[in-house]
Amino acid sequence: MEIIHSIFDFTPSQKTMVTIGTFDGVHIGHQEIIEKLVSEAKASNKKSVLLTFFPHPRMVLQKDVSIKLINTIDERAQHLEKLGLDYLIIHPFSREFSRLTALDFVRDILVNQLNISKLIIGYDHHFGKNREGNIEQLTEYSHLYDFTVEEIPAQDIDEVSVSSTKIRKALANGHLKTANNYLGYNFSLTGKVVNGKQLGGKIGFPTANIDIPEDYKLIPKTGVYIVKSIIDNTTIYGMMNIGNRPTVDGEHQTIEVHYFNFNQNLYGKELTIELLYYLRDEQKFDSVSGLISQLKKDKQNSMLFLKSYAKL
Repeated sequence: MEIIHSIFDFTPSQKTMVTIGTFDGVHIGHQEIIEKLVSEAKASNKKSVLLTFFPHPRMVLQKDVSIKLINTIDERAQHLEKLGLDYLIIHPFSREFSRLTALDFVRDILVNQLNISKLIIGYDHHFGKNREGNIEQLTEYSHLYDFTVEEIPAQDIDEVSVSSTKIRKALANGHLKTANNYLGYNFSLTGKVVNGKQLGGKIGFPTANIDIPEDYKLIPKTGVYIVKSIIDNTTIYGMMNIGNRPTVDGEHQTIEVHYFNFNQNLYGKELTIELLYYLRDEQKFDSVSGLISQLKKDKQNSMLFLKSYAKL
């Protein structure tokens, strides 16, 4: 998959099949659209193209700093690459770009720039200035400019429509299993290991403190999770706490991972942490000894889970 950082840097020599959207989470509904696009493009000897935008339109048009996304843009690209696309175009979203009318977008971008032969889009897709473009307009323009349009209906799991919004809510509420089922993979956090207060080491549970630079990345519900990371090509399991460490008078939210049977120095390393299971809510204990006792129970419960999950 080739990544291109502007629509205007893409000059295809042959016809393309295109899908458009934010694709936050690259969840199983998104995957269905992309797999269809890739297989149809290959069968008809055309190139598959996914057009997405960054920053998120709401960050630009509404100055919405509160919006949290399931994936960083790099994570999104990594998940998309696994699906066999020929091209991923990550176009910078701006106010100027948002002023393109639906007609301008179809004629100037899809037809003249992307050389489109078919557009495959998700259910209820809107585009163009004030989101004025819809499936009816797309169909109308497709006759005018000689390409076809196919709308994929909403995919259901147990009669619940999959959406990025539902996944965000599941993560915010600690419903990790639901979120991971909808995603089709384990939700993850990626960040650099930074210096902490090193309290974990003093109580027998040394932790790696993770700093996530992207402030738009969704951090799930506070609490304790069973996790895994691949470190130096080896899968390492552990437990992670997201929270304010109330027992030791923490002043701000931290993300700390204690890896089992592992004692390497990780400072400065970038780690990806996959979240496997939500163990419990964050608690405030009356004493540090109470915290230590609970951490031992957490480790026991983690090992029980991992016996069946990873056959440890």
